[in-house]
Amino acid sequence: MNHHLLRDTGVLHARLLRHVLRSPDTLVTTAIMPIAIMLMFVFVLGGAIDTGDVPYVDYLLPGVLLITVASGVSYTAMRLFQDLNTGIFERFRSMPIARSSMLWAHVLTSLIANLVSLAAVVLAALLMGFRSSAGIGAWLSVLGILVLFTLALTWLAVIPGLLAKSLDGAVAFSYPLIFLPFVSSAFVPTGTMPGPVRFFAEHQPVTAIVDAIRGLLAQRPVSGDIWAALVWCLGILIAAAGFAILAYRRRAA
Repeated sequence: MNHHLLRDTGVLHARLLRHVLRSPDTLVTTAIMPIAIMLMFVFVLGGAIDTGDVPYVDYLLPGVLLITVASGVSYTAMRLFQDLNTGIFERFRSMPIARSSMLWAHVLTSLIANLVSLAAVVLAALLMGFRSSAGIGAWLSVLGILVLFTLALTWLAVIPGLLAKSLDGAVAFSYPLIFLPFVSSAFVPTGTMPGPVRFFAEHQPVTAIVDAIRGLLAQRPVSGDIWAALVWCLGILIAAAGFAILAYRRRAA
């Protein structure tokens, strides 16, 4: 059964990748907005923000990476909604394939597409002056956190892709996710925020994830931040995947 699921997921994933490659504007769009945000904050607003001895582009990059993922997973919701409402799923259900492979194919495609966009954003940051002396282990840890975060948000995107009544509704869920890093430590230190905003910023998932990535890239001790980031990512991933699979089974019943 596992071999059957893997084979079917691979076939459907290849189909979705072909669609992405035929319309590379989705990858470009996903990367352009975060790069534009990075340009604006680094070269226009960054001079007014005190981040100590840390160059602002180095301080900013982790938050921009999370915005990139939040922007990218909206296309997962869109592609899933379109598949559900153009009869493709019904056609697949009439074939001898593992039903859950359809969801896994969308999740895997989202992961690959977002990793490409993340690489483009890191390259842009390097051109803007970003530098890190982090070793291979730290970079692999950053990659691991970003993969977990992408999977968590992708499964979250599957839910509106399955349940939304319109394409706009399927995509709109990502707007709060894109906004969330702006109320965190991603752009300014939380110590500069008013009391209630500071409390929210310090206790929401983006701050823990941003601080963990920032510490790894700066080669600072990050054991507490990493554990908090992992708990948030895994918690969201498990809850979202469980709800999405349940919603899919009810729709397919």
